[in-house]
Amino acid sequence: MGFEDLTNQAKDALNSEKGEEISDQGLNQASEYADGLSGGKFGDQIDQGREAADGHVGTD
Repeated sequence: MGFEDLTNQAKDALNSEKGEEISDQGLNQASEYADGLSGGKFGDQIDQGREAADGHVGTD
């Protein structure tokens, strides 16, 4: 199994429903953590970044 095979398996996993759930959980945790660190000052920007990242990862 080569690097390309592993890459394709990772892409397939992320583009599944389970992958979407896992990526959403990770993005939610990261955005909540960043919002906490900023004291809520940058909540809108953090949410925009979270949504942009979600558009590139998973099925939605």
